Amino acid sequence: MRLYNTMSGRVEEFTPRGPDEPVTIYACGITPYDVSHLGHALVGLTYDVLVRYLHSCGYRTRYVQNVTDIDDDILRKAAEVGVPWDELGRQQTAAYLEAMDRINIRRPDVYPRATEETAKMIALIGALLERGHAYEREGNVYFRVASDPGYGKLSRYDRGEMLAIAAERGGKPDDPLKDDPLDFLLWQAAAPGEPSWPTPWGPGRPGWHIECSAMSMRYLGETIDIHGGGSDLIFPHHESEIAQSEGVTGAPFVRYWMHVGMLRYEGEKMSKSLGNLVLVPRLLERYSPDAIRLCLLAHRYRDSWDFAYPQMDDAQQLAEQLRAALAASDQGDGADAGIAVDALRARFRAALDDDLDTPAALTVLRDLADQIRAGQSRGADLRPAGVLLRESGDLLGLTLS
Repeated sequence: MRLYNTMSGRVEEFTPRGPDEPVTIYACGITPYDVSHLGHALVGLTYDVLVRYLHSCGYRTRYVQNVTDIDDDILRKAAEVGVPWDELGRQQTAAYLEAMDRINIRRPDVYPRATEETAKMIALIGALLERGHAYEREGNVYFRVASDPGYGKLSRYDRGEMLAIAAERGGKPDDPLKDDPLDFLLWQAAAPGEPSWPTPWGPGRPGWHIECSAMSMRYLGETIDIHGGGSDLIFPHHESEIAQSEGVTGAPFVRYWMHVGMLRYEGEKMSKSLGNLVLVPRLLERYSPDAIRLCLLAHRYRDSWDFAYPQMDDAQQLAEQLRAALAASDQGDGADAGIAVDALRARFRAALDDDLDTPAALTVLRDLADQIRAGQSRGADLRPAGVLLRESGDLLGLTLS
């Protein structure tokens, strides 16, 4: 199996750490302050298919996806709608999980919430302070970017680009307490009316980046096999995760960085802040769960693309064709259908081996469905083809029902 590694910029052969070690996977999850959308489903679907395929290759996996349930956006939204911040987080997290369940995205092995993991975050921040990678100002703790000469190795941005993106994404480069505008917040001092946790440097709440370092290390160890999320997280989030994690452990943080492309709608990245959302529950009023999965799988996971409703119509038609082909494959009388099942299986698996090339895998399923329909008209024995269709559909999370 080969995967595109964002760190190297190349497709690389995936090699496990050892025969007795599970493949460890960490994906950055939602910030539950508003409704979840199809872009979130795309991220969840990508790692769902990855885990399914790794299992089919004989690997064990341990998959963690977090939920960032304390954040500026959550506090702002809770104040707007008049709901306690923690209740808002619980409501939106439950709604997200329900939507993912409905499109057959399996839940991760561990689904930690940031608010329940602050002890590990505080310990990591303490270690960074001891090692000179961090400093405290007025109850805030910052990571000292100058202490990490490799900062920027994942994104490959220059300083000017990093400062501009940090400003766009809440990095506050104009914070007067910082030694360097690129330094990022590890711990934020308590503000009136906001939730806080006690620490040696005063009450407050965690910064965004330290949350994922703490949760991934607690549940997966110092080095993760595969880490990912949306490609919009490469900088500053994942870049900063590397710096603070390796600053504590001295070990490589991630072996393969696997990022999902951006889903656009109406010419813009689909996002809660822009409000240009396509919602899974709304789609399920018109389309089947398989159709939603097929629409997303029709694009390579790391490509960015524009969603349009005619794509869903095409996906619904394909879902019905595959379902009809599976039903037709129950026929067991007649001569052999002459379908090269082994060759088709090899093509399907070769597509997934090639950096999860799901569009190529779907081409194989279409070919298989066409051949089943042709064999049906001859009254041929279609059972081996049906077994392959069911097996391949399962790997893509299709129910074909």
